[in-house]
Amino acid sequence: MKAILHLLLTLLLAAIGTAKLYAAELKVGDPAPSFELRASDGKMYKLNDFKGKQAVVIAWFPRAFTPGCTNECKSMKENGEALRKYDVAYFTASTDAVDGPRGNKAFAESLGVDYPILCDPKGETATAYGIYNADKNFANRVTFYIDREGRIAHVDKKVATGTHGSDVAKKLKELGVPERLAK
Repeated sequence: MKAILHLLLTLLLAAIGTAKLYAAELKVGDPAPSFELRASDGKMYKLNDFKGKQAVVIAWFPRAFTPGCTNECKSMKENGEALRKYDVAYFTASTDAVDGPRGNKAFAESLGVDYPILCDPKGETATAYGIYNADKNFANRVTFYIDREGRIAHVDKKVATGTHGSDVAKKLKELGVPERLAK
């Protein structure tokens, strides 16, 4: 019933021209919305490719080349060894384009990151995750932890940009994400 009311309200707002991109807030246990996004490394990443195989972390940030976002992405890079200890695919993500002087490819190269930055220039995936800020045309800073079965395991809305990489590693341990097997 709640979903039907939400749909009717959204259709009504769209009909009168005041609707913004909107999705219900995701909670622990909800299925993670599927996505297929190009990344800074030129590859396409799909959530379904990880289902049943490994956990996924998506750390959304508002805009490339801004101070807080730069600190957050640097922290993820600086803590790469701790993050790779776990059986997880991890990404940062924004609504920036892949290419261009302010795009995520240039941003990733400027920081020398060792992980892909996902690009959602139309904000469709950010909308599906309930974090798209239509007024400012960017995703809010939120990190989603998705379990191996494709369900939301944790949502972090209070990201500390300077320590986010180590915070993510701690949360992976707390959530019981298994460590990678030694090769």
